Amino acid sequence: MSLEEARRLKEEGVRLFQEGLYDEALRRFGQAQELFAAAGNDIEAAEMLNNQGVVYRMLGRWEQARAALEEARAVFVRLGDRHREAQALGNLGALLASRGDTLRAQEYLRQAADLFAELGDQQLRAQTLLALALQMWKSGDRWGALATYQAGLELLERPTPRQRFLRWLIGLVGRVLRLPRLPL
Repeated sequence: MSLEEARRLKEEGVRLFQEGLYDEALRRFGQAQELFAAAGNDIEAAEMLNNQGVVYRMLGRWEQARAALEEARAVFVRLGDRHREAQALGNLGALLASRGDTLRAQEYLRQAADLFAELGDQQLRAQTLLALALQMWKSGDRWGALATYQAGLELLERPTPRQRFLRWLIGLVGRVLRLPRLPL
């Protein structure tokens, strides 16, 4: 077994995940993780753990999802891969959000958004801010949620027509009510 086989399994896992075949995707990610680990490629092995965590979340297997995502994040921190660390933080935030833990989800999502900002990845920062805004709204911070959502929308390179309309509408409400804007 080689790195080539591990990469093939990873790609197959992604394809299966996109098709909604989560159990099969989970198996492929697990096989790829073993091969990457055996080859000494800790970053890719941790990436497969991160992928498994996302799949576990989709399957409602919360504790397995949390364990996989936290382990992946620890490896990313240890190896200094801040971009993947931010992705793991975002995935942990999504996991907590799906469990209804909006306040802890916000903590992880804020950390992820801050890391993406430091790294200059505006698209992932935008997506993370949109997810954060939803959690802020659910926890009752309506104005903060609107400002955060607007900031996320403004960072998107290619917003959908609906997102462009929402950006305009939130901007209008902000101007009418003279709400402060979040700094980008």
